[in-house]
Formats: sequence, structure tokens, C-alpha cells
Amino acid sequence: MEEGFCPIAETARLIGDVYVLLILRDLGSGPRRFSTLGHSVDVNAKTLTDRLRRMELQGLIRRTMYAEIPPRVEYELTEKGAALLPVLEAMRAYGERWLAPGKAGVALPGGGIPAPAGEVEAANPHPPRSEPTM
Repeated sequence: MEEGFCPIAETARLIGDVYVLLILRDLGSGPRRFSTLGHSVDVNAKTLTDRLRRMELQGLIRRTMYAEIPPRVEYELTEKGAALLPVLEAMRAYGERWLAPGKAGVALPGGGIPAPAGEVEAANPHPPRSEPTM
């Protein structure tokens, strides 16, 4: 492994956006059209287009255009994207156990929504290193 390479940090950079995670979640059950993803993820068209393009460039999803009228475009997971599904399942299980309403544990500021970066940094006396090495 290359020195300075941290697989956890690199994976977090790849999937660390909430919309990317929700798109992966939805595509885990099969191909979806743009409009279906937009409604399910509850995101505007510009943001969805941006995330889908990035995910396609990163090799997580495949875009298929069908020669139909009206035009139809579907998105599906690649092998690389599908390999992230166990990560999402672990996140789901963690959320159900520790973050669901009424569960015991430490509540996050905002009722489960991560605190703004400034609040996290102020509350954390040991911030992460800028160049993680694992």
C-alpha cells in the first residue's frame, strides 16, 4: 500500500456526500430513472445531475440511454458501486440501533443531523490529522 494512503479516508471522499449515499441506496435494488431518483432522494435536478455524473466518472454507476420517444435514461450500479452496498447496510444497522428516534444513546445536535463543522471542531479537543495515514 502506498505510504500516506488511507483506505478509510479515500472511501469517505468517494461516498461522503449524503446524496451519493442515497443514490447508492436506491440503485441497490435495481436500475432507476432520473426522475425516480430525484423524487426518492429529494434533491433538485442540478445537484442530482452533478452527483450522477461524478458517480459515473468514478465508476460507481452506469448510465444507459434508450432510443425511445420520449428519451429514457436509466442508472444502475457497476460492480464497484455494488461493492459499497454492505457499507450502506452497516450504516443502516448503525442508524437503526443508535440514531433512530426513541433509542438510547447520545443525541446529535439538531436531532440526528450532524453539527456544522465549526461546532464539531469546537467540541473536539483532538481534531483529525489533515493527512490520515492508516
